[in-house]
Amino acid sequence: MRHLMSPLDFDLDELDKVLDLANDIEKNPAKYAHACDGKIMATLFYEPSTRTRLSFESAMLRLGGKVLGFSSADSSSASKGESVADTIRVVSCYADICAMRHPKEGAPLVASMASQIPVINAGDGGHQHPTQTLTDLLTIRSMKGRLDNITIGLCGDLKFGRTVHSLIEALVRYEGVKFVLISPEELKVPDYIRDDVLKASGHEFEEVERLEEALPKLDLLYMTRVQKERFFNEEDYVRMKDFYVLDKTKMKLASPDMLVLHPLPRVNEIATEVDKDPRAAYFKQAQYGVYVRMALILTLLEVEVC
Repeated sequence: MRHLMSPLDFDLDELDKVLDLANDIEKNPAKYAHACDGKIMATLFYEPSTRTRLSFESAMLRLGGKVLGFSSADSSSASKGESVADTIRVVSCYADICAMRHPKEGAPLVASMASQIPVINAGDGGHQHPTQTLTDLLTIRSMKGRLDNITIGLCGDLKFGRTVHSLIEALVRYEGVKFVLISPEELKVPDYIRDDVLKASGHEFEEVERLEEALPKLDLLYMTRVQKERFFNEEDYVRMKDFYVLDKTKMKLASPDMLVLHPLPRVNEIATEVDKDPRAAYFKQAQYGVYVRMALILTLLEVEVC
């Protein structure tokens, strides 16, 4: 039995197989429509989510399986004090695979150690979001044709943004990837990402504050929202939330083939006028999220489709 806690849980060969499977699912959805007949997925979401939870549910339903679960801690026995370990022990009796989101870093790992079924980390605090990272990698590979030799700008909340942390850790495994880290001083990447991942890997990176300065040199721009739920006070959030807004004027500074990605939801960091730009790939990215989660479910359940 295997779990997914981090995108690094797959080596590069295994990752390629998952992404190849996702591409095949995209091209041949009918081929996989009954691959998980009789299987049940539990979605245990201890904090709010729309895209991730519904994407997992859509993935399992498209594979012919069924879904059960809860969408907030208040509607689970956690509100009575039940531990994550006890919850997963019980859920293991009801389902074949589990996707868990939790505000506490490491909670899905604790669950995996007590589980009798595969557990997928669907986001734990400001730490990891591996299935979003797999989605990002599939989007980049499908639309750019490669995962190496790219310059990617990561913009916004680089301190608390778990999608950013996971993506950096995944991309440093590829040659020729250059990182431009765009954030205000208060939201710069944590030291462990800067020192233990970027510097340790030997990859080229720079930290800048102005988005306009970075745009002309990018193959990809990965925008993030400033996450209100990660701030300890309203005043700091209000001061930071409008620091970056990507609009049509700024897009004129970018190359004609630069892609704009965003894990969503957005607040106001990408103006809606950018949605019509052919370089805006974030809604396509959300669609790729279903395919990659379908591929992941099949992989962890060891279901083969001929």
